[in-house]
Amino acid sequence: MLQYDFMRKALIVGFMLSIMIPTIGVIMVNRRTSMIGDALSHTSLAGVGLGLILGINPVIGAIVVCIFAGFSIEKIRKRFPQYGDMATAIIMSTGLGFAALLSDYAPGGNTFESYLFGSISAVNTVDLVQVLVIFIPVIFFGLIYYGGLLNLSIDPFLAKLSGVNTRLVNGIFTLLASITIAISCKIVGALMVASLIVLPVTAALMIGRSYKQTYIISIILGIIYMMTGIIISYHKGLKPGGAIVIIAVIGMILSAIYSKIKRGSILIVKDR
Repeated sequence: MLQYDFMRKALIVGFMLSIMIPTIGVIMVNRRTSMIGDALSHTSLAGVGLGLILGINPVIGAIVVCIFAGFSIEKIRKRFPQYGDMATAIIMSTGLGFAALLSDYAPGGNTFESYLFGSISAVNTVDLVQVLVIFIPVIFFGLIYYGGLLNLSIDPFLAKLSGVNTRLVNGIFTLLASITIAISCKIVGALMVASLIVLPVTAALMIGRSYKQTYIISIILGIIYMMTGIIISYHKGLKPGGAIVIIAVIGMILSAIYSKIKRGSILIVKDR
């Protein structure tokens, strides 16, 4: 497997994405805005179609569209705070509509389809460089603004009282999250990215006892799911996005069982 250049690149890219996606997923899930990830991942398809039509790198098109969509969602949410879900639905519907129209004019149907469910054979050196370029600021931002993101994910008003520049942190987070989701569509699949944002974090919430534990466990699970999914998809000829998500679902079920057994054991000890 490792004798093939595309597999080495796919594993390296997958490893970086498996850290980046849960990193933003922890914030989104705690802020109860995980559906924004779903909206951006679907909207990225419009950028892919646009890139294919214009003859540019489809990932660049996805990045541009996702950034525009991400900040549009935030603007609508601020304008209508009582209808937060409405912003997500509007942008996702618009993005899917454009994606459906552009897909009819995009050259190479198989190429467009590979962005729906991911393709390990399509990963090249340019993709590796793109992911590396965004990987560094995502990790840096997550570490430097760890406290601010923690407060922001719990309560924006608490974050303001704590001295966090919520506008700046929100803006950087939206930018990095949009780019991360856009560049993930090639290997994970645009229709699958949202699942990888939520599932590792959901499993981690069942196991972890604190925000820090949840953060670390989410990343560990993300790495396990991603690496296992890529390896299985190579050997079995499956779509990597589907393999990764199914493994993540199994992991979530096992985490739920473990959590239930653990709670039962604690109750038995207390009764004694």
